[in-house]
Amino acid sequence: MANKMVITCAITGAETTKAQQPALPVTPEELANAAAEACAAGAAIVHLHARNDDGSPTASVDVFKKAIDLIRKKSDVVVEITTGGAVGMTPEERIAPVALKPDMASLDCGTVNFGNDYIVNTLPIMRQFASEMNKYGVRPTLECFDVSHVQSSHILIKEGLIKPPYHYGFVMQVPAALSLSVKTLSYMMDQMPPESYFTVMGIGRAHIPGICGAIAAGGFIRVG
Repeated sequence: MANKMVITCAITGAETTKAQQPALPVTPEELANAAAEACAAGAAIVHLHARNDDGSPTASVDVFKKAIDLIRKKSDVVVEITTGGAVGMTPEERIAPVALKPDMASLDCGTVNFGNDYIVNTLPIMRQFASEMNKYGVRPTLECFDVSHVQSSHILIKEGLIKPPYHYGFVMQVPAALSLSVKTLSYMMDQMPPESYFTVMGIGRAHIPGICGAIAAGGFIRVG
């Protein structure tokens, strides 16, 4: 029997600003309203980044707590927080909100070029993040920004830090990182261990092609 489609809605993202998109939700109240709207429209999961009052990215536990508490009052949507954070955040800042016990959290499976910037995710950082998620009962999405990242996840699985079923997130078409194509997606899927599911996250103009590719390949989708 085919799996039901699972839709994740990334309601804010890490870098987009209100100047670029005036409707962007940034305050805890706006995030909660957007999450409720996404849930009503069919999203099972919301992917959550937090923002300061000025709209800049933050990993503040207090801000995340306000947003998560409000979201849970307004809907029963699954809350997945970022631990990728934003460019310039330390690993300690990025992992801290996991202590709030969201349902899920992203676990970046390798260092990634992000346009002209980069985000560091060494194996020790990955182990630290996986251990913290296990401590608080948070299920990881194994986010892969490049072709080697699925292989990196195998190390955590072999070490017993990640338990099945495994949920992969293939982040495709980030500038200077993983491209989106049928061959690339097929290669990523072929590397997944048994008991794995995957979501495709197409960035920018790859958004719609990524959705179509995921559906055709039997995967889940992330929008927003």
